[in-house]
Amino acid sequence: MNVKYIAVDIGMTNIDLVWEDNAGLRMKKLENFYTAPAEQVRYGLKMMGDELDSTALIGVTGGHYRALPDELDGFHLHKVDEMLALGWGGLVVARLEAGLVVSAGTGTAMVAARADQVAHVTGSAVGGGTLLGLSRLILGTSDVDEIDRLALAGEAAAVDVMLSEAVGGEVGRLPAHANAVNLGKLADGGDFKRQDLAAGLVRLVAQVIAVIAINAADAAGLKEIILIGHTMDLLSVQREINLVGEFYRRRFTMPENPGFATALGVIEVMKRGK
Repeated sequence: MNVKYIAVDIGMTNIDLVWEDNAGLRMKKLENFYTAPAEQVRYGLKMMGDELDSTALIGVTGGHYRALPDELDGFHLHKVDEMLALGWGGLVVARLEAGLVVSAGTGTAMVAARADQVAHVTGSAVGGGTLLGLSRLILGTSDVDEIDRLALAGEAAAVDVMLSEAVGGEVGRLPAHANAVNLGKLADGGDFKRQDLAAGLVRLVAQVIAVIAINAADAAGLKEIILIGHTMDLLSVQREINLVGEFYRRRFTMPENPGFATALGVIEVMKRGK
C-alpha cells in the first residue's frame, strides 16, 4: 500500500498513530514508555513495520513536539500546532463546520473550532489522568477497562450527597436526583462498594469536563460541543456526560474513534498545507 500521510500524536499516557494509504485510514494506540520526543516518534514509526513509507508526509503533535528536529532518521517531520490539530480533527470526526472541541485526554483542553480558524478557549487539569490517579488510590487499580466495568456496575448516588438529601428537592434546572456533593458521603466514613466508588470517581471527572464545556461553548458563541480524546472511550464517562446534557438541555457530540481525532487532525492540517 502506498502510504500518503502519517500522523503521530504524543500524549502523556498514549501515543496515537494514524496513517492513510490507498485503502483508507489505519489507527494504533500505543502506550507511551518514553520521555524524549524523538524516541516517542521513533517508537510510533517503528510500530508501522513494513508499511512505513519513506515518501509519506509525517506530521507530529502533542507532548514536546516543538523540541523535535526538522528531520529524524532521514524523515522530514511536519510539526503541527496541537490546538489546530485537535480543533480541525474534532470537526472532521464529528462532520461539523464549527463547534467547541473538547479534548479529554490525560488533561482536558477546549478550543473554538471553525472551518477557517481554531482558538484555545479554556481547559481543565481534571481529565483521564485524574481518574487514573484517584482510582489507584481509592480502588487499588489504574486499569482503564477495569475502572470502566466497575463504574458501569456501580451507583454514584451511594457515595455522592444528592440534592434530595442536601436540600430536600430540586435546585433551578437540576432535579432532586442530581448530586450536590461529589463523593460527599466518604467524609462520614463507612464501607463502600468498589463499584460505587468507581461510579462516583467517573461522575466527578465527567461532570467537571461537561459543565466547563457547556460554559466554554456559551462563552465562545458555539452551539455544538464535540468530545474527543481517549477518556471518551469509556462508556461510563459517556453516560455521565450525557446525564449532564439532560440536566442542562445541551447535546454533546461523541464521535467514533474519539481518541484518534487529534492525529486525524494532523493529517487534515497537512492536507490543507498549514
